[in-house]
Amino acid sequence: TPIPTTGESPFSHTRSTSLHSTMEALAARSSLAGCRLSLSATTKASAPQRVALTVESKTLTRTERNRARHKAIRNKIKGTTERPRLAVFRSNNHIHAQVIDDSAGHTLAALSTVNPALREELASGANKEAAEAVGKKLASMCLERGIDTVVFDRGGFQYHGRVKALAEAAREGGLVF
Repeated sequence: TPIPTTGESPFSHTRSTSLHSTMEALAARSSLAGCRLSLSATTKASAPQRVALTVESKTLTRTERNRARHKAIRNKIKGTTERPRLAVFRSNNHIHAQVIDDSAGHTLAALSTVNPALREELASGANKEAAEAVGKKLASMCLERGIDTVVFDRGGFQYHGRVKALAEAAREGGLVF
């Protein structure tokens, strides 16, 4: 049912249109895309039918935004046998990096600040120094295994801070990307 453009309000239904068809027409508007709509009607015999429209916008959490961003990145980036993917995950307390061959579905090398050998050297796993240590050590592990070129996957995180420090340390360690 088309929404009235002039004269009458789309929310007053004196005609015999259904509430759900009006809600579908409202949901089709681009300004309400991604919102949850709900209608409720008052039915009094003495008064005309009135409709209350509730619009709830869907706000994404930071984790949901990162996952959506990472999904968009992963649609563009694929790790191959010749050029595997260097994937980074950053949590509040640690940073993780792994080199993945997506065509075979294998992790070729992995390192994080959770690793006991690396953890002893670091004061904290959640700073740039820890990210640099992970990047350098992972680069040396890759070079030992014959991997010198990778595709960098920032995992939906901004290329800033610890993610950038890990990437630059891996480049200094000999990885090309």
